[in-house]
Amino acid sequence: MATTYSNDISGAYATPATKVSGAAVGGRLRRLRGVITLASQADGDIVVLGKLPVGAIFAYGVLTASATLGASATVAIGKSGATGKYRTAATFTSANTPTMFGNSAATDDSELTSEEEVILTVGTAALPSSGTVVVDIYYSAP
Repeated sequence: MATTYSNDISGAYATPATKVSGAAVGGRLRRLRGVITLASQADGDIVVLGKLPVGAIFAYGVLTASATLGASATVAIGKSGATGKYRTAATFTSANTPTMFGNSAATDDSELTSEEEVILTVGTAALPSSGTVVVDIYYSAP
């Protein structure tokens, strides 16, 4: 029967062994929190949520809103040049329901080699004129 090692720990079993990333194995889970007051943000508007530090590895995100964001307005979460890196643009129609997100292309990335500004991008239609949205980005770091 074959034995396969995860990419994150394979170096520890190599000959000679190599150091395992402290952010990937044994790192502390941290949170970047962005609270957004809804104010009819328009299609194409960008909301800066914060910055992920060098060495961070994205784990998952949680989106919670006090009101639905409408049937046609979409939100994407990512960075400049890759606005859907963490959450592909999609509608959010569940009020007061924490909803997890995370694109597999981001969850299997290595540590960030430079600081990364995380943004929410509004698409298709404007957001509501009242309420709040909380975006929590969880990441590990050494």
